[in-house]
Amino acid sequence: MSDQATAAEDLGADIGIIGGSGFYEFLDSPRKIAVETPFGPPSAGLAVGDVNGRTVAFLPRHGERHQHPPHLVNYRANLWALRSVGVRQVLAPCAVGSLKPELEPGVFVVPDQVVDRTWGRRQTVYDVEGEVVHVPFADPYCPRGRQVVLDDAGAAAGPVVDGGTLVVIQGPRFSSRAESQWHAAAGWSVVGMTGMPEAAIARELAMCFTTVAMVTDHDAGVEAGEHVTHAEVMKIFAGNIDRLKALLLQVIDDLPEPESDAEASCTCRRVLDGMSLPFELP
Repeated sequence: MSDQATAAEDLGADIGIIGGSGFYEFLDSPRKIAVETPFGPPSAGLAVGDVNGRTVAFLPRHGERHQHPPHLVNYRANLWALRSVGVRQVLAPCAVGSLKPELEPGVFVVPDQVVDRTWGRRQTVYDVEGEVVHVPFADPYCPRGRQVVLDDAGAAAGPVVDGGTLVVIQGPRFSSRAESQWHAAAGWSVVGMTGMPEAAIARELAMCFTTVAMVTDHDAGVEAGEHVTHAEVMKIFAGNIDRLKALLLQVIDDLPEPESDAEASCTCRRVLDGMSLPFELP
């Protein structure tokens, strides 16, 4: 990955993965791409390479040294950078705590809803005066991407849980027991720190966005749970990373073929139709 370049044009990577450093090995002969964005630098340079004949751009959400805590990740720059190199389909695996006793560590959840309890994060790319942009967000995740994950899960990684609500907290601390009980009482399924505004910004940029949430622990207020530790989370994540990678490899192979912006058929790609934008998107 020593080949450095500046991505000012579409490099043909229609699929993007936002994840941890363990995913670099996905790519065959990756190129390191430095991307400039209106929102500053992304978490790291992009690694662009081949996966089973598909061109994929990988971006480590927390940086190459895991140096960016969840509340300081530059989500706007990350999504903008991916779009700049052609990405229109994003897979965003994440680690979560369980809010339900039956969702044991190691289970994969494919959420269909999200609740945002973060604060102080830059929530939108459209925070300039001019044309006001309101995008629909009733269904936060790509229906086609979710279905591909669900169809591929059994063979690649075992059963996954179809649906559920991901509540995103500010971090970097874990929830108090009372907060966890509150989230569980609301009927939400899992809790994490990075899912928002990531999903919302992807929608603003007319990108398909799919999350696969790996349960690493029972949150503090769940009946079966004790207090959460960072070491416990990392241990469970490491023990299940190969299953997650196997699933994503199959999903990459089965995602719809790339479509131009003008001809895109997914509803995620059409959210900006008929709107006047305050600036041109990459």
